Amino acid sequence: MAKDPIKRIELKDGSVRYRFVVDIGRDPETGKRKQLTRTFDKQREARREYDRIRHQTGEGTYVKPSKATVNQVIDSYLKGATRGKRANTARNYRDAFRCVRGQLGNRVAQTVSKDDIEDLVDYMLTRGRKRGGKPGTPLSGRSVNLTLGRLKAAFELAVKEGKLVRNVVALVDPVSYQQAEREPWSKTEVHTFLRAITGDRLEVAWRLSLYGLRRGEVLGLRWSDIDLTAGTLKVVQTRVLVDYKVIIEPPKSRNGNRTLPLDAELIDALRALRKRQAVEAEEAGEAYEGSEYVVTDELGRPVHPEWYSDEFGRILRCAKLRRITLHDSRHTTLSLMEKAGVPISVISKWAGHYDSAFTQKTYVHAGDEDLAQGSVKLAKIYKIA
Repeated sequence: MAKDPIKRIELKDGSVRYRFVVDIGRDPETGKRKQLTRTFDKQREARREYDRIRHQTGEGTYVKPSKATVNQVIDSYLKGATRGKRANTARNYRDAFRCVRGQLGNRVAQTVSKDDIEDLVDYMLTRGRKRGGKPGTPLSGRSVNLTLGRLKAAFELAVKEGKLVRNVVALVDPVSYQQAEREPWSKTEVHTFLRAITGDRLEVAWRLSLYGLRRGEVLGLRWSDIDLTAGTLKVVQTRVLVDYKVIIEPPKSRNGNRTLPLDAELIDALRALRKRQAVEAEEAGEAYEGSEYVVTDELGRPVHPEWYSDEFGRILRCAKLRRITLHDSRHTTLSLMEKAGVPISVISKWAGHYDSAFTQKTYVHAGDEDLAQGSVKLAKIYKIA
């Protein structure tokens, strides 16, 4: 007759407990047999747990108790998820977990429930954004869903590794929200901006930002990347801000490496800047540091990305132009190109995108004036000769 694995244990104070020892497989690193000891107040509770562990061990689905925290689960996920990623992309992955680490980071991952994740979502939607010690303000629905997506992937990996029984994040519905509609500049607003920057020391930089280049691409542009005779510029690197440090990275994708033709006004502006920098170098003498970059300050030093964005905002205020972000100038360029009849395949290649459908969906926008043009077209279609 098989020996009962449930042992009756009498403690010194006379109370009774029920204990069992069960094999849970072998350690994958050492190959040694591993055993688990559990103790319960009631015999039926001990037997139920013993049967469960034996059944799941036999099926290979048993998850042993672990004190691994949510922070450790996240760290394990990030190790693989960010491998080979651009520094800026890896930073975005890490930033997505900021609220999770703050609210649940030190919790044992196996104790986290669906309700805990729901509470996390409520926190993010009410006071998840904190800056400079100020009271938290709501995160956008998009940011909350991004965090949920990353956390779901981290927990799913932990389930596959046998660290968690189930993925409780998968039980939480994404937040419903309406994406704010971008409204890039009209052609009239672009003309106002161009008049405002005429004669500005960095006129060529602002023109490049209105040429469809990203901020990092403009600031990473070197004179060696420009051929004024051929009238071309090559996008081969970017200067971006990661963890408050400016670093050099390749373009965002393989298609980001591209050669663009320059229009006559841009060529003139580049030549003017080249001459101006030569004068500045002569006037500064030994104080001139010099650099290979196109966009520099008066001492030849490449400008900081945040300063560049702030300066863009200052120009808009002086010109009394409707406020848009620096990246929205890229949206403006690609939208105006589409409205001018440039094929979407060409616009996508110009922007350095991998897919013209992505360009169409993300960067090409229609405004009220386009609707008015639509009515004119319809009137022509329906006009009876």
